[in-house]
Amino acid sequence: MSFAQPNLLWLLLLFPPALILFFWWSMRQRRELMARFIQTRLLPGLIAGVSPARQKVRFGCLLAGVICVILALARPQWGFVWEEVKQRGVDIVVAIDTSKSMLAEDIAPNRLARAKLAALDLMQQAKSDRLGLVAFAGNAFLQCPLTIDDTAFRQSVESLNVNTLPEGGTALAEAIETAQTAFKEGDNHKVLVLMTDGEDHDSGALEAAQKAAQSGMKIFTIGIGTPEGELLRIKDAQGRPDYIRDEQGNVVKSHLNERLLQEIAGTSPGCFYLPLRGAKTIEMLFEKGLAPLPKSEHQEKLIKQHLDRFHWPLGLAIAFFVMEMLLPERRRKPRTGSTTVPTSVKPRLQSAATVLALLALPTALLGSTTSALREYKSGNYDQALKDYEQALKRNADDPRLHFNAGAAAYRNHQFDEATKQFNDAAASPDLQLQGSAYYNRGNSLYRLGEANADPSKRTETWEKSLKDFELSMKLNPQDPDAKFNHDFVKKQLEELKQQQQQQKQDQKDKPDQDKQEQNQNQQSDQQKDQQQQDQKQSEQNQADQKQSSPQQNQPNSEQQKQPAEKQPQDQKEQGQKDQQEQQQAKQAQGQDQKDEKEKDTAQGTHRAAGQMTTEQAQRLLDAQKGDEKMLPVQPKGKPADRNRPVRDW
Repeated sequence: MSFAQPNLLWLLLLFPPALILFFWWSMRQRRELMARFIQTRLLPGLIAGVSPARQKVRFGCLLAGVICVILALARPQWGFVWEEVKQRGVDIVVAIDTSKSMLAEDIAPNRLARAKLAALDLMQQAKSDRLGLVAFAGNAFLQCPLTIDDTAFRQSVESLNVNTLPEGGTALAEAIETAQTAFKEGDNHKVLVLMTDGEDHDSGALEAAQKAAQSGMKIFTIGIGTPEGELLRIKDAQGRPDYIRDEQGNVVKSHLNERLLQEIAGTSPGCFYLPLRGAKTIEMLFEKGLAPLPKSEHQEKLIKQHLDRFHWPLGLAIAFFVMEMLLPERRRKPRTGSTTVPTSVKPRLQSAATVLALLALPTALLGSTTSALREYKSGNYDQALKDYEQALKRNADDPRLHFNAGAAAYRNHQFDEATKQFNDAAASPDLQLQGSAYYNRGNSLYRLGEANADPSKRTETWEKSLKDFELSMKLNPQDPDAKFNHDFVKKQLEELKQQQQQQKQDQKDKPDQDKQEQNQNQQSDQQKDQQQQDQKQSEQNQADQKQSSPQQNQPNSEQQKQPAEKQPQDQKEQGQKDQQEQQQAKQAQGQDQKDEKEKDTAQGTHRAAGQMTTEQAQRLLDAQKGDEKMLPVQPKGKPADRNRPVRDW
């Protein structure tokens, strides 16, 4: 015997023990309540005829019914029959580009993720067709042969990533040739659905498509990406974001090559090219391209079909539940007389029954989404967040719960928690919910950056917020709020960057101003010292004149004394005049030296910016000579007729 859903058997370890504990707790609570609300003298008369054995039997029926329901859900199977599966349909090979250019995020979440979702949508549309999968990058590989097993095809698609093939690049010709090998001889209707961005790093894709069309294969192309393109982002060994660069170190920007994909689809009559836009692309491909093709009958090998026996445990569960309902707790006794309950006891019995009924209500509604929504509408965001967290413990994969928890955290000003919850909600396959999650995560990141005092960290956070608003606008182009917030954050980010640049310029100019002021102060101090020295020298000369003149003219008359007294005053005025002329000459000389110094500094700066020294020129010539001697790198493992540089995207 086997089970189709063996994982459900783990419920046997949860529900039966929980029921046993609940039964034990309810019996204990019932005894305590009866002792509390019913008088001791009345208790034996009230519980007369109640059989504890019957209560245990009823509980055993309930427990056995729950166990049988779990076994029925696990779908027990024993016995099998052989069946020959025949289907009428088309053989379809889906070729998905797994190169690093598919990591571009010009369509959300990225090109490769959208291609995988499109392949699964095609599987839902082509229910009666056989599907195969080819993964290609620098070379191609048949990931899943043609099969009618949807589970095998789904697992093959979900396992695709940019590391599926070790060789980078995009080889459309090899993808077409590998798809041809997937078809068996004699199959009439061969279809290839090529999902790629069209960046062909190898030549010969169009020739390979023409050759395949001549052999009867029809090629439909699905363009993934935008013609404007997007920079290719990756993560380095430390997990930090980085960009893919070419041989010259330039950042690579990947574009959708619609012209090449249209030419490839045009090689097969009745085939066409479709860009992957919106949710109707695959439906249009199937209705207009694949459904009109004539069907052929496929005969598969015999398949062992196991026989389900779930109806046996389900029938037992129903029987146990009916037995539990029909089996009474009281033993039947023959009536020997009429017994009535006193009127005064009836209100007490009713009160006790009401209390027991209230205590028997399940408490599973605690932390439910209903209570969380009620708390959110009433403005109690903290309690609403706690209720949503309790609900997430039971169903952690529901993106709607993450979205509601993020909304409650945002209203409660817990922007870190809101960003985390909206990030989990953005993984939803629902594009509308995904766009709303990006929008709210952008708001949360903006609030986090607004509260951060570090300008560099604020700039980094606001750039992430701007990116989220861009993703929201791509998913919901008609949302005016997303566009308004995007423009607002962009304006705030530009103003912040201008302030940072102004602060850096002010810090750079401040040392030069301090140095200039210091030089001026030094010159002023030198001038003051020189003036003091000149004044002292003049006073000394005046004192010498006063001492010498009276000694020379003392024997003469008063008429001779007058010139002697007048002469020191004239010498004093002449000394002051000479002192002023010397100070003016020194100031002019200092100003000339300052102008010459500034001129020399400006000439040196101009020479540093526009010219190079002899050593720099010699090193540049040596580097150019070394570049002329280098030979182009020859990629290993490629045929001689494919002479192209190695491109790992």
